[in-house]
Amino acid sequence: MAFLKENVLLVDDDVHILELLQRHLQALDYHTFKAVSVREAVTILKDTKIDVLITDLNMPEIDGFELLKFTAEHYPNMGKLVITGFPSIQDSLTVIQSGVVEYLTKPFTKQELIEALHKTLAQNTSASKTIKNHVEVDEPYGDIIGKSKGIKHVIQLIERVKNNKATVFISGESGTGKELVARSIHYQGQFSRGPFIAVNCGAIPENLLEAELFGYVKGAFTGADTNRNGFFQAANGGTIFLDEIGNASLAVQSRLLRVLQEKEVVKVGSQKAEKIDLRIITATNSNLKEMIKNQTFRDDLYYRLTVVEIYVPPLRDRKEDIAHLAEKFLYKYGLEYKDRLIKMDTNVLPILERYAWPGNIRELENILQRAIILSDKLVTVDALPESLKYNISFSDSDFVPLKEMEKQYILKVLHACNQNKTKASEILQINRKTLREKLK
Repeated sequence: MAFLKENVLLVDDDVHILELLQRHLQALDYHTFKAVSVREAVTILKDTKIDVLITDLNMPEIDGFELLKFTAEHYPNMGKLVITGFPSIQDSLTVIQSGVVEYLTKPFTKQELIEALHKTLAQNTSASKTIKNHVEVDEPYGDIIGKSKGIKHVIQLIERVKNNKATVFISGESGTGKELVARSIHYQGQFSRGPFIAVNCGAIPENLLEAELFGYVKGAFTGADTNRNGFFQAANGGTIFLDEIGNASLAVQSRLLRVLQEKEVVKVGSQKAEKIDLRIITATNSNLKEMIKNQTFRDDLYYRLTVVEIYVPPLRDRKEDIAHLAEKFLYKYGLEYKDRLIKMDTNVLPILERYAWPGNIRELENILQRAIILSDKLVTVDALPESLKYNISFSDSDFVPLKEMEKQYILKVLHACNQNKTKASEILQINRKTLREKLK
């Protein structure tokens, strides 16, 4: 029974080197694929299972270093062998960081090539996954995890306000954990025994938000067949968190201003004021100052809400917290989906730390949740979405000079007009003489 030999991809802009490599490897029954550019190599990689990549470093347009970075993340288990005619210490360090264990300098003998290929295959076969060690984390503050400067500043502000009922305004991008900060203010302080009510103002229709927040009396509107308390009455004695406050209508803003000034609530359809005692925390990722300019948010309410402001930094500004957050999600979803602790390959963290995270912590959690579902005991690079991995920026080969584009369009119009130059000149809005000159 014959065993299948490995697939080897050869990448070099010198066709003579490619042919030489191919002859040597085919003599040993290896299946070879040739590419004269990185663009062509990436196309082959996407369509073919490659076991070993043999690539030159110095190539026009896109060099071999870019290809090594790309394959290190998209094909981490593929063996890599570098050949070059211009070796340097810096190049050697760069390729080693890309997972390359063998480095050949031109010219080389057939025997040197074979030995280097065998070492690459042996290394690839015996390579074992290195598990990310437990990350030493500072004692978490409630559910807030991190030791970055930005998060430490957030915690310092929480400590300042947790034991009083000052109105707090939390700003930050979507997914940064604004509700987590609000919950920490409530549950870390002396009023933690009171209720905590979180309301997403953006998720409640505008015509219902007022009644949901402040309650209503029987007959206040169609369908109001009984008296009902609102979220403010439910939060009495504790904390109400109004997320996406920028979505509140001017009518709701006016009522909220009265709550802040008078410490009382009037239900929709009622004239009777009810005293309340609670802490109000609001949050938004909208620009309230811009909304004030556009007269869609009350300036007097803004100043009432922002007695204390807490800005939650985006994840891209606190990269040192990613390892701690990742460990939290690995533990949480490992137990939920696999009934055991899931660990992370060491190649994964650098990718997570490089990514910009436009969706912030929420996006990180979703990606790791998906990765755990796709993994067994270890989250590897293969479980990460392609959007996180290194990608090569190829120039658009469809770009052509303006004259060439004009020529192609004129010929297309002539063909559509059955070579009728009079009709073509009318479509092109030029005279026949100009058309004749251009055709020359």
